[in-house]
Amino acid sequence: MEARLNFFASPIAGKALKHVMSAGKMLKESPLPAATQELVALRVSQINGCAVCIDMHTKEAAAAGETSVRLHLVAAWREATVFTEAERAALELAEEGTRVADAAGGVSDEVWANAAKHYDEEQLTALVLTISFMNMANRLNVISQQPAGDYEAGQFH
Repeated sequence: MEARLNFFASPIAGKALKHVMSAGKMLKESPLPAATQELVALRVSQINGCAVCIDMHTKEAAAAGETSVRLHLVAAWREATVFTEAERAALELAEEGTRVADAAGGVSDEVWANAAKHYDEEQLTALVLTISFMNMANRLNVISQQPAGDYEAGQFH
């Protein structure tokens, strides 16, 4: 598979993605736990079918010490016993925030309240921004058919 667009060779993409990558780096430094960030990024990418982001976030999480069991179970987190209540709340918010077109009311008050029980305002802000950021990144990669499999942990750091 060959990508439809080469973002690294495009002047306009270079200018725009410089800011996008800067925002992504800022989110990595947020008070939201790193493991939660990677789990959420992975789940959003699974929902959106973004192979390159699934590849990236699986490898980044594994390099940071995440277990293969937890990574394999992200897609079925509701039935898995390996996630904390806080992680489960974040994954549920990520799903509803990603599927806004499918869920007539967007993110439900119940899902929001559950996330707010586990995260303070700064962490919630980072969580919402991470979900939104991943949805944007997924769409860039899916539309342009970026190929997956060659990512190496730390490649963009």
